Amino acid sequence: MPEYVVLLSIPGLRGEDVARMPRLSALTGNGDRAELAPSFPAVTCPVQANMTTGLTPSEHGVVANGFYWRDRREVEMWTSPNDCILKPQLWDILHAHEPRTTSAVWFPLHSKHCGADYVCTPAPVHNPDGSESLWCYTKPESLYGELMAELGHFPLQHFWGPLANIKSTAWIVSSAIRAAERFRPNFFYAYLPHLDYAAQKFGPDSPQATQAVTELDAEIGRMIDGFAAAYHGVQPLWLIASEYVITPVDHVLYPNRILREAGWLKVKPSDGGEVSDFTASRAFALVDHQFSHIFMQDDDPKAVHRVAELFVGQPGVAEVFSPREAMHYDLNHDRSGELVVVSEPNSWQAYYWWTDDAQAPSFARTVDIHRKPGYDPVEMFFDPATRGIPLDATLVKGSHGAPANDPSQRGVLLSSQRGVFVEGPTADTDVADIVLRQFGI
Repeated sequence: MPEYVVLLSIPGLRGEDVARMPRLSALTGNGDRAELAPSFPAVTCPVQANMTTGLTPSEHGVVANGFYWRDRREVEMWTSPNDCILKPQLWDILHAHEPRTTSAVWFPLHSKHCGADYVCTPAPVHNPDGSESLWCYTKPESLYGELMAELGHFPLQHFWGPLANIKSTAWIVSSAIRAAERFRPNFFYAYLPHLDYAAQKFGPDSPQATQAVTELDAEIGRMIDGFAAAYHGVQPLWLIASEYVITPVDHVLYPNRILREAGWLKVKPSDGGEVSDFTASRAFALVDHQFSHIFMQDDDPKAVHRVAELFVGQPGVAEVFSPREAMHYDLNHDRSGELVVVSEPNSWQAYYWWTDDAQAPSFARTVDIHRKPGYDPVEMFFDPATRGIPLDATLVKGSHGAPANDPSQRGVLLSSQRGVFVEGPTADTDVADIVLRQFGI
């Protein structure tokens, strides 16, 4: 069994990309390779929880990238701490099996306050004036100061939005190398997000997406070299897992506009335009890439059926289901909506509820991932001329999240050694077991 295991979690990595990545190909050319299918929903937080628990959303509770807390009637996107994951993760299981086994967790979402020995994750401070201070949560707490002194602040502005580029991934790689040098953890889990940006903005087959593959491979190569030195010549077992694959899109659905037109969603005026009124609304959609949870105040079957009928047959809609009834999707959890609306592979869903852009809330034109009740990739199209975001959801050219029914929606699982896993169709929930087997569990 290997003494050290490194798991890289890479969104957007396709099997065909590996041939254009010489450093990754050299690392994994003599290892195992399998098709990797993300469970539904195929988005970051659920898939990361699937891979680190070996369980599905119905068990670990991460049903989307954001949550609607019914008791508070509040939406929370991207900011929930690790305790939103209701089941033990890899580092917890490793500690329980052998307390001397150490783990490092680098930048997966929902990793704040997790049970790993060493942690680094972005944790912006939201100031009263609406601005953000850029910093990271680290464990030990002193680690970020040490990293900042050597590497500078984590470039959060390059992690998401119009300035997203390789700089954030490069900082993650540099800081991970420093952690490997200092702590030499037995298990190292790192999230490298770079392929997420260009593929959504320009399309997964665009020149920009191809360039992103080249840039990421260079950083992976730097990480391979840095870890080889950090572990003093002892070669870690490397596992590389796609979180999901981004597909081209040419259509957008607006669930909240459909609900508003039918009288289910209510809005209220504010100083900054129309905002959703979660208290008065009988139903609203929390959208997330290629799906949405529809939350309703009345879960009477007749009311749920009436709302479902609004979406059945809509262009871009592949399926509408109740998580309580569609057990094969493993979304039957209290945090799920009464309904889930699923997009076709060529479509995605925008959170917009206004019908007149003049009435759009002020945050709609800003990069503000925490105030928006839904995911908004249009933030990547910030216009310097107007100092705002154009309210044109059709600009987005790639998305993900729908069930991976077609091979084009499935990624790849790679290892640096042979005999680590069976080379056949693999689910994201299998990754945890593959890791644990390396430690005799």
